[in-house]
Amino acid sequence: MTQAIFKFGYNVLINLVTWFFGYLATNHHSPLYRLFGIKMRLFIDGQKTSKKAIKQTFANKQGRVDYWFHCASLGEFGIARPIMNKLHDEGRSIVLTFFSSTGVEALANKSVAYTGADHIYYLPLDTKRNVRSFLDALAPKKAVFIKSEFWMNYLNELYRRDIPTYLVSAYFTEKSVLNKWYGGVFRNLLKTFSRIYTQDFESVTRLDTIGYHDAIVTGDALYDNAVANSLSPYENDIVKRFCNTAKQGVLVAGSIDTKHDLLLVAQVVNNHPDRKFIVVPHEVDKKHMQQVTAALSVKTMCYADCNASTDFSEVNVLVIDYVGELAKLYRYGQLAYVGGGFTSLLHSVVEPAVYGLPVAFGPRIDRKAAPQLMIQSGFGAMVRNARELDTWYCQMMADEERRLQLSAVAKELILSSAGKTAIIVRELE
Repeated sequence: MTQAIFKFGYNVLINLVTWFFGYLATNHHSPLYRLFGIKMRLFIDGQKTSKKAIKQTFANKQGRVDYWFHCASLGEFGIARPIMNKLHDEGRSIVLTFFSSTGVEALANKSVAYTGADHIYYLPLDTKRNVRSFLDALAPKKAVFIKSEFWMNYLNELYRRDIPTYLVSAYFTEKSVLNKWYGGVFRNLLKTFSRIYTQDFESVTRLDTIGYHDAIVTGDALYDNAVANSLSPYENDIVKRFCNTAKQGVLVAGSIDTKHDLLLVAQVVNNHPDRKFIVVPHEVDKKHMQQVTAALSVKTMCYADCNASTDFSEVNVLVIDYVGELAKLYRYGQLAYVGGGFTSLLHSVVEPAVYGLPVAFGPRIDRKAAPQLMIQSGFGAMVRNARELDTWYCQMMADEERRLQLSAVAKELILSSAGKTAIIVRELE
């Protein structure tokens, strides 16, 4: 009965949301539309334009799409990318969808060679009508969901159509929704996955105890993506010149939000007016950029205001006001703070670690395997407030020998954890 009520309520809600967003997408003059920020407006408009684009693109297609990959956002794309690139190199056709506008917008101008996807869209909202229309258009031979995506109507319809469906890089803890009293609906959806590929043995054991026996450990392809990023040619003259003016190492604060992370980062920055910092906000619209710069009392410049002749000698903070290159920008730092750790959405700590950067992050890491492994290895630090972050920063900056030792440990851990893409690709073929 509980599952039936949940399903009914879910479908009513998702249909109402779909109708409401459809209305807003065709009525930009509405006061309701203007209530939303730029990211939400992109999502609303993207729902409409993606459905139209999918219909037009696949109207006269012959045959089927080999693989449909779905990622929640850009972080999950880091897991999917090396897998898709390998499959695409073997001649497979691939469609990639995102729920978040961050992924779609960041990859809008990237080449197929970079993304591994022939087409990139917003995932149409999970109504039964949208699901049928989407799957009718693509007719995918296989579907791949990354990490923790449980879209009820999509999964049930894929199962009904007998389309092999996989969950890649899954990580389940004791606090997983699968173990909650209300998790019956999600436990029931496990049967829709032909196989689940997990990051660790504990996840396989947890799935086994609740009745799912088609899970195997393959590790996390995110490490492969990080290694690929670190080896790809990249140079940013502005960032490089800024860092060259640092008398000591540079801390890169990546994917920071303005509600939690900014409070910590700003206090550390303001405590050290003689040091250099690169700050990369997760949101780069005008409102968020104003909040970031207002919180910093030291000399600060935004990337967009810099050029080849900018004098950085008196500049303490360089704020990156565009998205899409953080994973490569970490190479210019010596320490990193990764945002999102005061929510359930900690961003990638692997991206800075591949360059040998000791990494600090917030306390909510129970859904992530990598930060826990980094803490055990000594180069990861969980911080709960600005004082703890400042203490860690000062310790790292004061002991260069120790920092270099941890840097070597970080590089070794990432390299030894890589190489999972080939295993996963073999399984998916």
